Amino acid sequence: MSTDSERVDVRGVVSFVAIAYAPAWLLTLPLWLTGEGLSWAWSPLVLVLMMFMPATAAFVVNKWISPQPKLLRSIGITNPGGIKKWWSYVLIAWLGPPLAVTIALLSAYLLGVYQADWTGFSGLAEQSRTAVEGSPPQTSPGTLALTQIAQVFALGWLQTIPAFGEELGWRGYLTQALLPLGQPGAFLTTGVLWGLWHAPVLILGYNYPTVPIVVALIMMVCFCTLVGTLLGWLRLVSGSVWPPAIAHGFLNTAGGLATIFSMAGHPVDNASVGLLGWTGWIVLALLILILVMIGKLPVRLPAEKVGISRGVNRRSRR
Repeated sequence: MSTDSERVDVRGVVSFVAIAYAPAWLLTLPLWLTGEGLSWAWSPLVLVLMMFMPATAAFVVNKWISPQPKLLRSIGITNPGGIKKWWSYVLIAWLGPPLAVTIALLSAYLLGVYQADWTGFSGLAEQSRTAVEGSPPQTSPGTLALTQIAQVFALGWLQTIPAFGEELGWRGYLTQALLPLGQPGAFLTTGVLWGLWHAPVLILGYNYPTVPIVVALIMMVCFCTLVGTLLGWLRLVSGSVWPPAIAHGFLNTAGGLATIFSMAGHPVDNASVGLLGWTGWIVLALLILILVMIGKLPVRLPAEKVGISRGVNRRSRR
């Protein structure tokens, strides 16, 4: 594990960014060339393939550009101590995102930017009627809501697969590689690069279709920096990429809670509602502050330094 006394591997980091960006952005070309954008029938596949480009970049850099003696361990797929070291963080990764999204929705509701129907689920019923071209729903709003909530807690495990593609790159490799900048610097730099990586689809209206493009880019960078700090904390404290990958998967599915609890006639605007919106950033910032106040952030990393021979530690002169 990298320590603050080492230097950033500039060649590796620059190569990673180039490989993570270029193929991902090229994959979005059909969205532009067809003129259909995110409504193109194959756009979900494009988005999933994009998510695996950071993982590809991490493997290429660690295998050929800046070779690591233990490739899988260097990017967090394996770790000293194995699953016993990080299994307890799975509960946080599983239940934390839906809880954070729910608190964010409550925050938006109290601030007057989210019109909620907490028990009637009229917004969900309205969406269900629209999906079947105006015909009455086959199930009651309450049953439909319970089904959707259950899917949030179950389908997040499926979403972990593409989320792993991103996390292996951004947290597995990049955050780790940037630790010589200090943990705040590593989290900030990773967040900015991760946010801007979404640029081609943001321009097409992904996540923030109601705001100007420049604002959408800024908002995505802010969101990625805040949530990336929490995912980075999971990566460092567990020593593994699996907890942040699981958390990322459940973040993606938990976003649907905003629609479940919405009021009919009031479409959800991601710019102000949920963790993507500014009201959700308050929740993310408070979570980061709590970790700082209880001494969990920055993470205390092992200060082991490898000497000339394997298994021999080099003594510091400090």
